[in-house]
Amino acid sequence: MSGQTSPIFGNLNWNVTPYTDLLRDVNSSTIVGAGAASVLVLGAIAGVAFLTYMRWWGPLYRNWLTSPDAKKIGVMYIVLALVMLARGIIEGFVIRAHQATALGTLTAQESGLVAPDHFAQLFSTHGTIMIFFVAMPLLIGLINFVLPQQLGARDMAFPVLNQVSLGLTAAGAALVMVSLLIGKFGTGGWTMYPPYTGKIFSPGEGVDYWLWAILISGMGSTLTGMNFAVTIFKERAPGMHMMRMPLFCWTSLCVAIMLIYAMPALTVSSLMLVLDRYADFHFFTNASGGNMMNYANIFWMFGHPEVYILILPAFGVFSEISSTFSGKRLYGYTSLVIASMSIAVISFTVWLHHFFTMGQSAGVNIAFGIATMIIGIPTGVKIYDWMATMWRGRVRITAPIVYLTGFFLLFVIGGLSGIILANPSIDYQVHNSTFLVAHFHNVIIPGVLYGMLAGIHYWFPKAFGFRLCETWGRRTALLFVGGFIFTFMPLYVLGLMGMPRRSPTFQNPDYMPWMYIAAVGAVLMLCALASLFWTFWTSYRNRLSLAVPGGDPWNGSTLEWSSPAPVPEWSFPRIPQVTARDDWGEAKRAGDPWKAPERYCDIEMPANTAHGLLIAAAATGLGFAMVWHIWWLAILSFLAIPGLIALRGLRVIEPKIITAAEVEEADQRFRQQVASLAPATRADEETERNRGVPDISEFAG
Repeated sequence: MSGQTSPIFGNLNWNVTPYTDLLRDVNSSTIVGAGAASVLVLGAIAGVAFLTYMRWWGPLYRNWLTSPDAKKIGVMYIVLALVMLARGIIEGFVIRAHQATALGTLTAQESGLVAPDHFAQLFSTHGTIMIFFVAMPLLIGLINFVLPQQLGARDMAFPVLNQVSLGLTAAGAALVMVSLLIGKFGTGGWTMYPPYTGKIFSPGEGVDYWLWAILISGMGSTLTGMNFAVTIFKERAPGMHMMRMPLFCWTSLCVAIMLIYAMPALTVSSLMLVLDRYADFHFFTNASGGNMMNYANIFWMFGHPEVYILILPAFGVFSEISSTFSGKRLYGYTSLVIASMSIAVISFTVWLHHFFTMGQSAGVNIAFGIATMIIGIPTGVKIYDWMATMWRGRVRITAPIVYLTGFFLLFVIGGLSGIILANPSIDYQVHNSTFLVAHFHNVIIPGVLYGMLAGIHYWFPKAFGFRLCETWGRRTALLFVGGFIFTFMPLYVLGLMGMPRRSPTFQNPDYMPWMYIAAVGAVLMLCALASLFWTFWTSYRNRLSLAVPGGDPWNGSTLEWSSPAPVPEWSFPRIPQVTARDDWGEAKRAGDPWKAPERYCDIEMPANTAHGLLIAAAATGLGFAMVWHIWWLAILSFLAIPGLIALRGLRVIEPKIITAAEVEEADQRFRQQVASLAPATRADEETERNRGVPDISEFAG
């Protein structure tokens, strides 16, 4: 920043790019920064060129970007998450590579791959991306795709609001990506604690990028929670009372409740920090009556429910796959429902364990420590129920089961280390050490990433009509498990040896063997990322041999497996009448699951609209303008958002009608195809004989 504000460009000038830093001083840090920016630019150019060459701009706009279909919105959320996952894992690799070369001396303390300020940006963007723009879009995308189908609904309760929520999330992600090329990101970690992140200690655009990315995407997440809750309460198929919902729907309900009550705390804390930075308020400053502990409390009132917002959908996935791939009913359904709701409630009572060391009385610390230990009980119930489900089942070692096995092995360790940290006296010894870093990665990666990747593998055929390659899927899962073990288990040891987290350098040579092991693990995580994308590519290349037009490749028991693959826009030719918990499974037991409806009716679906896309553009413009103090653009973008909302409210929008004849033709074609396909046994699931029509004589779920 030049210190002078232009009326047109605000604080923007030619000195805010990493290329300027490279020209000013060529070193490994500036080379890494300029290289990362170049990858972003070249990737964007390549993407635009590819879409232009393939002439996909029109189909992309008509069929995806303007579609209010929850299934397509879910897929777009997941694509966004996978793009951000690539950056997040690469940044994690750079962090590990830096620390593996960061042994310094008392006379030359700065060492390693990148400069200390660059290192601080790396761990700040890494945490922000992985929490808000990988984990959140993954779970919201999966819920969007699966939830209406499992409920027997055609779409979400508010389809256009769903589109707007995606646009706001994408706008937040865009701001984080732009910070790679224009300006710098904040250096206060993913929590951005004041007073360090106030304008006195952190002038410039870095913290503002974080604030506006979080505020905009957080609004989208809050709206998503409302949409999920209304969908579950009001859009269930006839006969599907609450205790007939699949476990994934129950965990989605828990997520909806927590999003509604937890996300406003993040919005409030971020807005208060915005007022501190932009309007000279003193909520969190050292002077004038400010108190940063207010920020810590408000932020973590969101922050700990957020952990379970991330994990509970994965628990729902594990409930589905443990039953399906064991060929058994889910054990302990009622106890799993109670455990899920218990976790959702108790998660709001444990936030203070994130700062035991920050001045509370012993009595307060003890109360929150006990609450933290209690929340482990319903989590343990879930693990025992999944193991009981698999006990004496016909377990098929598919990629989702490999992820589940990795979860069993690793998440329990992460949970036990969490119980250790719940003891305030122990927490005082390891707080802000790499022991803590190991703990939360030990919970988030097996508990969230494995669950989401297992869910993608499980429901991928329903979205695209072909299975993912099992061989490469298992290799990817094993690489993620092995990469995690080598990367993060050494951090427990380093934390007990006294190494602080976020250390850009250190002088203790005893750390180095463990740092080298962690660096090897980071290489394995990079290989896992490459393997994941190769799985998608090789599966697409072999999609004809992996096609499952019958729609039920895993012999499932919930409603989504009754439709074709890929699932049509309307999902069901008629809304099903539910008579049992696993209604599709009960139809299989009755011997005639593919019975055609008695009659077909016209189906009313929401019309395509660019509303979400336009609000996303306005939100991105607002965030960027506020970061760089481009006030005219900020005002225009801010006014555009309510203007677009009002414009839509004033228009009469006709729904899209799919005629009964069209629905009947598509449904009869599907049923004829099912009748012509040979049923596949469980032994055939990974072979070309699996065309999505299971041998229902084997169904024992």
